[in-house]
Amino acid sequence: MENWDEIRTAYQVARLGTVSGAAEVLGVHHATVIRHVDALEKRLGAKLFQRHARGYTPTEAGRDLLGVAQATEDQFSQLASRIKGQGAAVTGELVVTSIGVLSGLLTPVLVDFQQQHPGLVVRFLTDLRLFRLDYGEAHVAIRAGAAPEEPDNVVQPFVRLRTGLYAARSYAEAHGLPASPAEFAAHSFVGADEQMSRAPFHRWLREAVPAEAIIYRATESSALDEAVRAGAGIGFLAAHEAAGDPDLVEVMPPQPEWDSQLWLVTHVDLHRTLKVQSFLNHLKQAAATWQSSWDQSSV
Repeated sequence: MENWDEIRTAYQVARLGTVSGAAEVLGVHHATVIRHVDALEKRLGAKLFQRHARGYTPTEAGRDLLGVAQATEDQFSQLASRIKGQGAAVTGELVVTSIGVLSGLLTPVLVDFQQQHPGLVVRFLTDLRLFRLDYGEAHVAIRAGAAPEEPDNVVQPFVRLRTGLYAARSYAEAHGLPASPAEFAAHSFVGADEQMSRAPFHRWLREAVPAEAIIYRATESSALDEAVRAGAGIGFLAAHEAAGDPDLVEVMPPQPEWDSQLWLVTHVDLHRTLKVQSFLNHLKQAAATWQSSWDQSSV
């Protein structure tokens, strides 16, 4: 392409969703943004965006452009750092996506990493949808379940997340606790709505507990956690979050079949960039500390 400025402009529009947002980031007038996008669409012979009242949504061609431009921008940044002799410089934007239950663990890691690299802007996304790394929607994804199989992704095993069955002490005092699964039908449970049905412990709950006993349901893991802590019923919590909480009572300890294998996923085009490798190393060091703590608590 002859004009990288047009590609970079379209990339920012695709990333931010608005002309004004792209103009602010690039330090140009919004008319320049529109002119660049129009010129690039004309040159490519394809619409890159659907225009609507809320802003710009990338078409399939626009999402392809987003992925290519993200990789190119990151690689240019890495090259510039090497040329300037600033091999340890990590700047720009780092986008990390994860399941919500890891927020408590990941947030201190992300904050510490950003503080080590003040030129970095961190975006931490915990939406339920699966972010497309091939479209440049994230640099690093932390996913649960079966190993991702997208051909252009680099997949590494991360940690195994242990989950137990708990109740608030207030629930236990008011209703008692089941001595075995045979008594589950006489109790109230907190369970996931269909969107979270892939988690192994939620599948187990649906098989072990009558549907009418699951009286509180939600889609977000944080909402389920709060419901258990508020005394709505018995439910699953990550063992590392429940351990040592005096307001919780363990109903059943973590079972191997409830474990969730987590995976680190990066796109092959960005995997070797300085920014991604620096963050992966930082994250793995933190995870080693988590795992050691979990192992000690289970002894």
